[in-house]
Amino acid sequence: MKKKYFIYGIIAIAVIVTAFLVFSNGSSEESKFNFVEVKRGKIVNTITSTGTLEALSTVEVGTQVSGRIAKLFVDFNDEVKKGQLLALIDTTLLAAQVRDQQAVLERTKAQYNEALAKHERNKRLFEKKFISELDFITSQTQIETALASLKSAEFALEKAKTNLEYAFITAPISGKIINRNVEQGQTVAASLSAPTLFTMVEDLSSMRILANVDESDIGQIKIGQKVQFTVQAFQDKKFEGEVSQIRLSPQTIQNVVNYTVVVKADNKERLLLPGMTATVDFFVAEKDDVLIVPNVALRFTPPDEMLAEYTKRMEEQIKKMPDSLKNKGMGMGMGLGQMGSGNGGGMNFMRGNQQGGGRNRNFGRVWYLDDDGKLQMGMVFLGISDGKNSEIVRSRNIKEGMKLITGIVEPETKTASTNPLNPTQQNRPPGFGRGF
Repeated sequence: MKKKYFIYGIIAIAVIVTAFLVFSNGSSEESKFNFVEVKRGKIVNTITSTGTLEALSTVEVGTQVSGRIAKLFVDFNDEVKKGQLLALIDTTLLAAQVRDQQAVLERTKAQYNEALAKHERNKRLFEKKFISELDFITSQTQIETALASLKSAEFALEKAKTNLEYAFITAPISGKIINRNVEQGQTVAASLSAPTLFTMVEDLSSMRILANVDESDIGQIKIGQKVQFTVQAFQDKKFEGEVSQIRLSPQTIQNVVNYTVVVKADNKERLLLPGMTATVDFFVAEKDDVLIVPNVALRFTPPDEMLAEYTKRMEEQIKKMPDSLKNKGMGMGMGLGQMGSGNGGGMNFMRGNQQGGGRNRNFGRVWYLDDDGKLQMGMVFLGISDGKNSEIVRSRNIKEGMKLITGIVEPETKTASTNPLNPTQQNRPPGFGRGF
């Protein structure tokens, strides 16, 4: 009986060993590779840039007279109407200047009236030959001088009154105060350039982005072009806009020539704020319902031993072809090029450029497994790309739903014994103790 149990035990161990070998080493050819699927969908070619958000209309409110800020009537973020009082500059000196000019005007009026009366008297005397012509001309000159002084006094009074009105700082537009640069009691001095007291924006329901576009891309930007952008404050939300202006003046930044592109965007939700940095995507081209291949599949190149096996297999197939078809290997999707031209012609063609992988401008090479699990290469003519995926314009053997190879599965590094009779803690399933 013990011998019988011993035989059963040996058989059980053999079954376990066999199962382990089957599951660990009996992987299919397909399990050696990573795959992506060729799908049909929408692809958009974009140009990415960055820019700064700002209001469509920004007004800096300054002062044309000097003085002390006597009163502030608004603060940050206040909504104001056109003509509303924002601040008041101390009017003590300005009002005194008005009164002084009024007194000057009264004096010049009296002087003019006196000169006018003298001139009328001298005119009568001159007509009767009681005074000389020189005296009459002098009298006429005096009245003209008095009239000029009167007009000057009137203008001076008007200027004094205008300066007094300038002390009342009012809103030039209806909008919102986004910045206040003064405090109550502060003295401001008006010189050649008026000091800025407030910064206002007319409306934040629409904003614009000033985006810098590289000179190599500016030719693809058009007026009315659709734009999508994001800001750091709302990274998961995409905003939309359109190109409203392309400024012709170049901007050189770190020896790179850029052009300013103005993008108009809606801000009805009031989420966008002036000064935010926007990452902008300009929609250069857009296609719907096209075959799409991930670019990672275009970059894949099989190892040399796989390429050698594939090349040998293709050479054998070409040898079996009629002579009239041997030169059409490329047209049949074999893609061998000048395989027998020496120096690894076919191998180098299939390897592709080390930097560009299997893509060369408007065509590319992709790899897949056929129904027999054999490695095959397909040629694809490419259209637009969004950086991650590319459009397949035409291909003889690449269809929707096919799985393309993107890489080779690296074998797991085994750092301990894989003896199924003595599994380690790392490879042992949960629930097993210390093994046998």
